[in-house]
Order: sequence, then structure tokens, then C-alpha cells
Amino acid sequence: MPNRKVSLIGAGPGDVELLTLKALKRLQAADVVLYDSLISEEVLALIPKNAEKIYVGKRLGDKQDQTLRQNDINRLLIEHAKSGKACVRLKSGDPFMFGRGVEEVRALLEADLEVEVVPGITAGIAAANLCHVPITERHKTTSVLFCTGHTANYDFEHMKAVAELIKSGSPLVLYMGLKNLENIVLRLQEAGISGATTICAISRVSYPDQSLICGTLETICETLTQQELKTPAIFLIGEHAKPVEHLLLHSNSTSSLI
Repeated sequence: MPNRKVSLIGAGPGDVELLTLKALKRLQAADVVLYDSLISEEVLALIPKNAEKIYVGKRLGDKQDQTLRQNDINRLLIEHAKSGKACVRLKSGDPFMFGRGVEEVRALLEADLEVEVVPGITAGIAAANLCHVPITERHKTTSVLFCTGHTANYDFEHMKAVAELIKSGSPLVLYMGLKNLENIVLRLQEAGISGATTICAISRVSYPDQSLICGTLETICETLTQQELKTPAIFLIGEHAKPVEHLLLHSNSTSSLI
């Protein structure tokens, strides 16, 4: 009986060693792989040479109609799975973290296909770990908020809700926020968040050229006009969203962030 299952795989933030064992097994058994733009070359190199690789990624500003693009992806997944091929959908980070994974699952189930989701390490979690930023810590933080800065309109009511969580000690993990950062920072301050609140910008998480820029809501936009921040970037915002090294230094001195 032909294979009728699609595997949606999270490739993690980029470092090939952060790929899960299950993801590796599915990739190495694939006949066809549909992959996104942020998949590292090292991860792509794990795909069998005889497997068909189909690029279906998008980039900010590429002017693709995203509804049509997603419909095309769904169609390709369905066609390849129904033809009996071992089909893999390779997505950066985690498939269900701002990745339209759930839309693809729905389309596949509606087409009467079996689908499995293989979780990946999302960039926000990887950034916090790799840069030693405690987005949760005993006796300090009991929740974390994940947001996207790419499509949200960030009206005042929305930001008031976000601000209340930040005030309660919950760090904000912001994806795709570089383009709208100035507006987001302004909205947070209008909603009552102190300009002295820490913000860490982590660029190209887990890659060899990963970089970390720390500042405050008051200083970060000016800092980023002077220091290049490559995309993709993650922002960690909150009272306790400071690298452990800075927390140790700060406890023994009067130094401060940029």
C-alpha cells in the first residue's frame, strides 16, 4: 500500500546539531522534501541525494501573495503524498510557532491523509538558552509571552494587555519584530512599561555569526542604528530578561546595559 503520510518537521533555529533524532530519521527516509528559506545548508545536506527538494520559502518584502503561496504548498504536499512518496515538509524552528503548520495539518487531514508533526526547537527558546537569558526562573517568572511583530497591528488595547503581563514579571519573546521595533517600543512605553526595561536582540540564533545586543526600551532603537543586526532576529523583553553574566556583574557593581 502506498505511503499516504506527510511529516511536518521542525528544523530548529539553524544549527544542525539541534535537529531531533526523529527529524533526522524522517529526512533520511524522504522521497520529496518541501523546505523553507531559513533552513541551514547543513540541515539540507542531510536529505538523500536522490530525493526531490522543492523550495517553497518566503522572504520579507518578496511580494508573494501568501494565500496563494500557502495553497500551492498544500496542493504539492497532497499530490506527493497521494502518489505514494514519503513526503516531508521541512519548516524552520517549530512547525506550530508562527509557522502556519496548523494550516497545513488541516489541509492534509481534509484530504484524508495521515500527518505527523515533529517538534523543533523554536528560535525564541534557543536564543534564551544560548545567550543565558532566563526567561523563566524560580521565584521570579511564572509565565512567558510569545508574540510576532510582523503582522500584528499593535493597537493600544493589545499593547495594554501585553504590558500588564510584562509588569507582572512575564518576559516577552518577540519574533519578526525588527521592521516594526520602533512602533512596538513606543506602544509598550505608552502602555506603561518603563523605558529602563531590558531588551536583548539576538541575531541569527545558533549560527556561527550569532550576535547579541542588549539595551533598554529607551536606547535599543538608537543602538541598532549604529550596530548592524542581521535577520532573522529575536527580541527578549522584560525586567528579568538579562543575560546571567550581566545579572552577576550588576549584583557586584553599578554597571548598566547600553
